[in-house]
Amino acid sequence: MRENIHRFFRAARGAGVHVSPAESIDAMRAVAQVGLSDRTILRDALLLTLAKSQDEKLALGDCFDLFFSQPEPRQEQPEADSNYVSEDADQSPSSGAASDASAGSPPAELGPLAQMLLLQDRNAITAAIASASGAASLSDIRYSTQRGIFSSRILDAMGLQRLRDDLEELTATNPALAERLRAALDALREAVRDTVAQGLALYAREEAENLRNEILRNAPLARIERRHVAEMRALIRQIARRLRERYSKPRKRQRRGHLDVRRTLRRNAAWGGIPFLTAWKRKHRDRPKIVALCDVSGSVAQVSDFFLLLIHSLHEVVDDVHSFAFSSHLIEVSDILESKPPEEAMAEIMSKVGFGSSDYGSALADFEKEFMSTLTPQTTVIMLGDARSNNLDPRADILRRISDRSKRLVWLNPEGRLAWGFGDSEMPRYATFCSVVRQCATAQQLERAVSDIVATYQ
Repeated sequence: MRENIHRFFRAARGAGVHVSPAESIDAMRAVAQVGLSDRTILRDALLLTLAKSQDEKLALGDCFDLFFSQPEPRQEQPEADSNYVSEDADQSPSSGAASDASAGSPPAELGPLAQMLLLQDRNAITAAIASASGAASLSDIRYSTQRGIFSSRILDAMGLQRLRDDLEELTATNPALAERLRAALDALREAVRDTVAQGLALYAREEAENLRNEILRNAPLARIERRHVAEMRALIRQIARRLRERYSKPRKRQRRGHLDVRRTLRRNAAWGGIPFLTAWKRKHRDRPKIVALCDVSGSVAQVSDFFLLLIHSLHEVVDDVHSFAFSSHLIEVSDILESKPPEEAMAEIMSKVGFGSSDYGSALADFEKEFMSTLTPQTTVIMLGDARSNNLDPRADILRRISDRSKRLVWLNPEGRLAWGFGDSEMPRYATFCSVVRQCATAQQLERAVSDIVATYQ
C-alpha cells in the first residue's frame, strides 16, 4: 500500500497539486494513524495534509476518486446451461476435464489465469489486474500512444502466454469450455484497457501539461491564438508565482558578513573581553527600487496583458515599485496593481489608457514632468514596449536624462531584433541610452529577463 500512496502523490502532482517531500511525509504519517480500512477517512486525511487551497482540494478529491476506483471486469453473459460441458452427451463423456467441468470447477490442469476467468471471481480478477499493473510500471505511462504497450505488459504479467496454451488445448478437447474461456479473455482485455486508460488519465496529465506549457513558453506572445490566451495567462501566473516564491520579501536573508573584532571587544569590556556579545561587519545592500513603464497601445495590445501580469508580481516581490502605463499619455498605475487582483487591475488599466495610438515622446514628456523625482541612483527603470512611435518625435533626450538619473535602464521589447529600426521603430536610437536591451517575444524570455532584474537585489 505504501507504493500505492507514492503513486497517488505522483498522480496528485499531475492534477496540479504541489506535493513537497515534507508534505508527503506528513501524509504518510496521517495514513499510518487513520489506516486504510475506511476509504472516506483516508480521503479526508490526504486532503487535509496535502491541499493548500480550495482549488487544490477539489483537484485532489477528484484525483483520489479516480485513483482508488477500480475498473470493473465485464460480466460474462451466462448461457442457457450453466455447466461448462457441451449439451452433446456424446462429446468426450469419459474425459476427466469434462467431468470436472460438470462438477462446477475448472479443470485442475489449467493455469491460474484460466481458472480465475472460468470461475468469474471478480475480486480476484480486479486484484490480479492491480498487481500486474504495478509489475508493468503503469505509473510510468506518459502518452496515449503507449496504451497498447502497457496493455500487453499487464496481460503478460498476468500469464497471457499460459492462457493461450490452455485455449489451444481446450479447443481440441472441449470446444464449449474453450469458447467460454475465450469470451472471458475478451472481457479481461476490456478491463485491462480501462485500467490503462485510467492510468493515462492519472499519470500522463503532468507530462501533457509540461509539454503544452513548454510549447506555450516558447511561442511568440504576439501570435498567441485566441483559444490559447487563457492557458497563456495561467502560465504567466505560474511564472509570477515562481518569482514570488523565489524572491519574496519575507524570504530575504540578512547577510551578517564577517566578525567585527574591535566592536566585539568594546561591547564586551564589562566582562573582561569575553565575547558574550558579537558584532558583525554587515554588507551594505542597496534598497531595491524599480520603476516600470509599460506600453499598452494597440500595437502591443496582444502582449500588454502578459507584461502587466509580470509587473503585478513585482509589487509582491520588491519593496519599492512604481508602475506606469501609457499609449499616447502616461498615468501611474501602482495603486491599481497593489490593491486589485491581476485581472481586475489589467481591465481597469486598459480601459484608462489601453489600445490607443502609441506616442513614446508624449509619454516620456509626461513622466519627466510629473514623476522624474521618483528616480534615484538606486533605481532600475524597466521599459516594456516595441518602441514604435508612429513617426512622432521619440524624445530620446528625455530617455537619456532618465538613464543618467537612474542606476540602470532596461528595455524589454516583444518584437524580434530583425524588426528593430525598420518603419517607425526607434529602438536603435533608444538602445543607445539603455544598460540592457532584451528581446522578450516569449514567456520564457520574459521570465528570464524579470528574474535577472529581481535577482540583482537579493
